[in-house]
Amino acid sequence: MRRIKLIGVPVDILNPEELEMTLLELLAKPGTKHIVFLSVWDLLKARHKGEFQDFVNSADVVIPVSKSILGGAKFLKKDIPVRYNPFNFTINILSSLDSHFKSLYLLGARNQTLHVAEKNLRDTFPHLQIVGRHPGYYQKAKEDDIIVNIYKSSPSLVLVCDGIKDRALWSFKRRNRFSSSIFCYYRDSLGIFSKRIKRVDEEVFNKGHEIWHEIGKNPLKLFLLLPFLHYIMILVVYKLFKKI
Repeated sequence: MRRIKLIGVPVDILNPEELEMTLLELLAKPGTKHIVFLSVWDLLKARHKGEFQDFVNSADVVIPVSKSILGGAKFLKKDIPVRYNPFNFTINILSSLDSHFKSLYLLGARNQTLHVAEKNLRDTFPHLQIVGRHPGYYQKAKEDDIIVNIYKSSPSLVLVCDGIKDRALWSFKRRNRFSSSIFCYYRDSLGIFSKRIKRVDEEVFNKGHEIWHEIGKNPLKLFLLLPFLHYIMILVVYKLFKKI
């Protein structure tokens, strides 16, 4: 795995054949680790000083999920990373964990969604030990118990989805309270595994048109096109005036 900087933000180049070895190397490292799915909107956010920038800069693996990130790397004549569909990447992680008899903790979603997703995951990955779960949208008073449970069970992977207030930053803000787990935030993961949410069609994703799928569900996301234009302008500035 190699890392480049795109307009000042780290992006990893991880080939499919390197995924399992990278995962095993992460599992061997002590402390809290993070896998980040980086969209172009996240990339823009990570350029500004603050907690999210610290989170992305310190992440162990930063996976680009927007086609625009690849286009930006090509425009600036950098090595072009491999883009992954978050669902497929998550399946690959779970398959690797399953083949090595590792463990999983599920955090987020509503009770019914979590229950169905857990059952489907057990059926699909019979050697993957699910050592705990807790629904999202929980009361603040329950958080310490959740953290203690994750610490004690020390799962190989904690899959975080919707219903968690701090989203991807949840584990980063509490990183000193865990032992040696990998954390990955994928909002729709348990919804898809429970078949409550339909994942983006593979052809649509490959064309980079998933934003129109999102706009179809929430027309207000049309305003995301404005920061995208800002991204184009930043790329042009880097092309003309910067050598990094």
